[in-house]
Amino acid sequence: MHIISWNVNGIRAIVKKNFVESVKKLNPDIICLQETRASEKEVEKALLPFKEYYQYCNAADKSGYSGTTILSKSKPDFIKNDLNIAEHDTEGRVLCTSYPDFHLINVYVPNSGQQLDRLTYRKKWDADFLIYLKKLEKTKPVIVCGDFNVAHNSIDLKNDKSNYNKTAGYTQVEIDGMDNLIKSGFVDVFRHFYPDEVAYTYWSYRFKARERNTGWRIDYFLVSKSIVPKVKAVAIYSDIMGSDHCPIGMKIE
Repeated sequence: MHIISWNVNGIRAIVKKNFVESVKKLNPDIICLQETRASEKEVEKALLPFKEYYQYCNAADKSGYSGTTILSKSKPDFIKNDLNIAEHDTEGRVLCTSYPDFHLINVYVPNSGQQLDRLTYRKKWDADFLIYLKKLEKTKPVIVCGDFNVAHNSIDLKNDKSNYNKTAGYTQVEIDGMDNLIKSGFVDVFRHFYPDEVAYTYWSYRFKARERNTGWRIDYFLVSKSIVPKVKAVAIYSDIMGSDHCPIGMKIE
């Protein structure tokens, strides 16, 4: 099974940038999209070319903001939106589809803000999300993928020292949130297979960042330990354009 995760930075914009061709070339069984920034009807319209997939959408209450979508060639056993916590459940950030052997969670973790004004909220969100994942894991193994909005270690961003505790995505609070996921038993599969590889999944649109490869690795596949032996490949498709993020992929047997 081939799973793709991609922060598309607006589904209506990316479909005009070879998105359909890129995805069909990758030919995934499941596609997890973040930051769709569209209503359910708008997402459905944008994804009309993907007729071979079942489509599930969790749109934010606020128009043109956040949002997650899953396309799946096989029909899930069940679908569940959100964390069932009122303060977290208006932005369409969590979408779970369950299959016979695992739960798949597509997540778009909140950004802490340019002035770090949402950092306190982010700390609470991270803690509640971990509780949610561990509860799901009691019933079957978990695969969680998406934009986690954090570079976990210094290898995961170009300019670590100048960004530490100053820039959203590389504060100790956010790093601790990812640490807690790892300590609780989830495995960052890319780093598991490639412990020393410098690779990024996000580049700012400013300062020719992608051209200069001044990037961040903030998109992840995290899996329950029991799934790790089944992972056959993990990839960062940095040559695929269309968003300020590139797609990432995982193949499991």
